[in-house]
Amino acid sequence: MGAQMNAYLMSVDARSQANYYIEALGGEIQFVSTYGDAPGAPEAMKDKVMHLAVTVAGTNPLMLSDAFEPVSYNRSVSLSLTYTDEAEARAAYAKLSEGGESKYPFALQPWGAYYGEVIDRFGVTWMITKL
Repeated sequence: MGAQMNAYLMSVDARSQANYYIEALGGEIQFVSTYGDAPGAPEAMKDKVMHLAVTVAGTNPLMLSDAFEPVSYNRSVSLSLTYTDEAEARAAYAKLSEGGESKYPFALQPWGAYYGEVIDRFGVTWMITKL
């Protein structure tokens, strides 16, 4: 028996966050539904994102939703992208760093791969690797 695992991020602004990842990594929004699509949604929530599916950095799925409570990410969960092209990996690292925080510079590591870690402006930790 098998399953597919996908990252699902709760967000303060799912649309902005998805568009940020599209600009930084390339990709496109596949699907968006709002709470207004569901019957009986409170007026204040009608435009909030209930579910947003986006592909980034190729065909990698990422899902987001506007949260009902404050969002706080921590480093116990990270998103990891592995590239075969160094220029693409460096570009992803640089773009995700804009407005965020470089936790570990993107550089050649003793194990032979390039690696860097960044916390983006939304608070999500990304591990960027070039094998």
